[in-house]
Amino acid sequence: MAENEQTLGFQTEVKQLLHLMVHSLYSNREIFLRELISNSNDACDKLRFLALDDSELMAGDTDLVVRIEIDPETKELVISDTGIGMTRDEVVQNLGTIAKSGTADFLKNLSGDTKSDANLIGQFGVGFYSAFIVADRVVVRTRRAGADAAEAVEWSSEGDGQYTIKTIGRETRGTEIRMSLKEDASEFGESYRIRHLVTKYSDHVSIPVFLLSDSKSDVDTETVSEWEQVNQATALWTRPRNDVSDEEYTEFYKHVAHDFEDPMAWSHHKVEGKTDYTGLLYLPARAPFDLWNRESPRGLKLYVQRVFIMDRAEEFLPLYLRFIRGVVDSADLSLNVSREILQKDARVESMKSAVTRRALDMLAKLAKDDPEKYQKFWNIFGECLKEGPAEDQQNKERITKLLRFTSTVTQDAKQTVSIEDYIGRLVDEQKAIYYLVSESHTNALGSPYLEALKKRGIEVLLLSDRIDEWLMGYLNSYKEYQFVDVTRDGLELPGESGGDDKEEKEQSKEHKALFERMKDALVDQVSDVKPSVRLTDSAAVLILTEQDMGPQMRQIMEAAGQPMPVSKPILEVNAEHGLLKRLEVETDDDRFGELARLVYDHAQLGAEGKLEDAPGYLRRVNALLSELAR
Repeated sequence: MAENEQTLGFQTEVKQLLHLMVHSLYSNREIFLRELISNSNDACDKLRFLALDDSELMAGDTDLVVRIEIDPETKELVISDTGIGMTRDEVVQNLGTIAKSGTADFLKNLSGDTKSDANLIGQFGVGFYSAFIVADRVVVRTRRAGADAAEAVEWSSEGDGQYTIKTIGRETRGTEIRMSLKEDASEFGESYRIRHLVTKYSDHVSIPVFLLSDSKSDVDTETVSEWEQVNQATALWTRPRNDVSDEEYTEFYKHVAHDFEDPMAWSHHKVEGKTDYTGLLYLPARAPFDLWNRESPRGLKLYVQRVFIMDRAEEFLPLYLRFIRGVVDSADLSLNVSREILQKDARVESMKSAVTRRALDMLAKLAKDDPEKYQKFWNIFGECLKEGPAEDQQNKERITKLLRFTSTVTQDAKQTVSIEDYIGRLVDEQKAIYYLVSESHTNALGSPYLEALKKRGIEVLLLSDRIDEWLMGYLNSYKEYQFVDVTRDGLELPGESGGDDKEEKEQSKEHKALFERMKDALVDQVSDVKPSVRLTDSAAVLILTEQDMGPQMRQIMEAAGQPMPVSKPILEVNAEHGLLKRLEVETDDDRFGELARLVYDHAQLGAEGKLEDAPGYLRRVNALLSELAR
């Protein structure tokens, strides 16, 4: 073994991944070529960007290309580029490990289904290893731009759990991948097959792809080899929309997003005016594994005047749209722009505003033209969109129109009701959009807070996602309609508010002694006791004031370790209920206190789905049942 040669073991996750590549993905094996060309394209893009500040990296060779050839002697498929290349440390980091968080999630998501598992490859940034689908040995030779010819590196592996790495000499910068094709993958050693796959998958990449193919000489019948460009090498987003087919848009998405599923929708637009830019936005059909990690890299690929600047530029979309993929190409920004400059540039803020509106318009169009597909989007990304009203006041109405809910009309747990659907079903004189936040959909459907509204045929939106109470804290109105929480004090129902006020005052007067006595008995639990206009069957409910935090949000804050101030709800009671009538005639103060606490326990169960004193509740219920059995 050479002095500089090392044999190292792969990271555990890579061993499992290689096993998948070698044994499972035969039906999708052509994907390897797209992944390797995409990596080469990125390497050329990175060199072009770095050379803006250090022209010596090019070393007089400004050609950025990808070349593919079939070695006639060894029958190896060779893919090379003139891009940035890698140092020895970078080779170990990039090829010996999966240099991306979430590897465990990748392996956990493997299902054993060939097509489904193949779709995960690009999503988790492990495309290089797809070479082992068609090759039983892979050799990588690479030299970092700017490094000496004697500092090149050779990496090789047979996909058997280890790899060998050594220092070699190499005259040119960039990376070369040599694949010894498996016997059953000989089709990838044919020029016509490679040409077809490049045209199919990589026609849109901005770096030219050349194929070394055989042809007949004009002079005689000898066969000669020549390099033939087999892709358009024109940035797809720079072409007119009418010149780009749906298939091309789809394939470009797979290149940009490293996804193997078709996108749900896309928006291709060019803006000229205060800021000049071109954008191509895509809506994925699947959620990335790190969707709920708000610290994960996200954003669009940024180009300036068609020169690649950076991946995952997060400054052009708000966080609630972090699932959007695509490209933004600015004609105004400087080529040496950095993330720090992006954060301070007023033009970037203007572009962000415009790109955000385009993304929301894309979603609105999908909801209008294909409600079924939009529902699929909502099921996957709906909770992300619910973050929008808090983060983006400027587009709050646009976002609200895109939200979907369950309601007392639809009954089931599927969130299919839009705000416009709800408004279309308003009863006479209704000026509010009523909603209820609960721990679960089942609890919401059976909630006592809905009794009077159901009786009057008033639809109520039912919210049970963890984010919902936080969402409604920012969602105060839509057009001329106010959102009204049915668990809050001061509820007014359409058409009969005057009558309700009169009825409430009459009940307060008639049962004043009962309410005052209950308030004294429950002084540690409630701030007031008063008659309810929202109950028809239940004995009581707990009502929050406008300043009180709801139980769902309180639980979230307490789970985060933030101490919450003590607040006492209002107890609204149904004076016509049998339990309240029983209370009204009770003369024994101790007995009255127990029964009053039982009413409170029932109200707490209806509000929060749990009790702060479950043993006491059981004791009180048993005492009441024993009394009734006598």
